[in-house]
Amino acid sequence: MRNDTPAEELTKQAATGEPEKGRWSQQEQLLALVADRVARLEWVLLCVNIDKKSKRPDPPEPIRRPGAKPKKAKARLNENSANKLFQLIQGGAE
Repeated sequence: MRNDTPAEELTKQAATGEPEKGRWSQQEQLLALVADRVARLEWVLLCVNIDKKSKRPDPPEPIRRPGAKPKKAKARLNENSANKLFQLIQGGAE
């Protein structure tokens, strides 16, 4: 099926495709697992060889797989929320 797909369609799907909605063979699943593990090893190697005062890089994102939704971004604590939380911890809220 992929051999009959025009190059333009393949390019479009590569840019906007959603691999988590397709089917993967066991071979593709294992290849994604190996790629994730290699990326993780590279990240660990960078972390252990970086200066302790330097900012560590973010861990690598795993390759999206069929049936798995992309991770949601974690909410960041802004200054307003931090102050309110501090007040609550100190025993009172205004």
